[in-house]
Amino acid sequence: MKRRHFLFSALAPCLPALSVAEVAAWASLQKPSAIVLFRHALAPGGGDPPGFKAGDCSTQRNLSDEGRLQAKRIGQTLRERGVKVQAVWHSEWCRTRDTAQLAFPDLREPALKPEPAFNSFFSDRSTEPAQTAAAKALLQNWRGAGVLVVVTHQVNITQLTEIFPQSGEGIVLTREGKQLRVVGRILP
Repeated sequence: MKRRHFLFSALAPCLPALSVAEVAAWASLQKPSAIVLFRHALAPGGGDPPGFKAGDCSTQRNLSDEGRLQAKRIGQTLRERGVKVQAVWHSEWCRTRDTAQLAFPDLREPALKPEPAFNSFFSDRSTEPAQTAAAKALLQNWRGAGVLVVVTHQVNITQLTEIFPQSGEGIVLTREGKQLRVVGRILP
């Protein structure tokens, strides 16, 4: 027993410290019907360039090499932690689709699909009320044996949670009655 205690004491400083909220967030992801909203992985710049077209990646901000690695790390970390992902929704923007596909390469439609309610409204704030209402309804109605991952944009996540996430950061939610509640933040 003393030997185990000594070993843990020796290794403890090497282990990453998790906040109480982060521990709660990871624990919540072990439950059916959990939800995590991820901001897409690193894509240099802000907003979208003039001439943006949703179906044309050449007109958009796209993931950097570091962002592609970050996206893969998101999926790898969830798998290592035993998170059972049932569905992945993403906006119609290339950087969210690419984040989703790189993180979860084994998922295909209908488990991995675009969901327009999570499209960015950064350049057109007039669509925010309707999109946010549609996104909330989708999240409220989610029921599954596993976790729902949504890959979207900072403006969408901030409107839904009042949190300004980093690129690649996840915000874990639970439903309480008709409300969505933030459990914590994760940064794989």
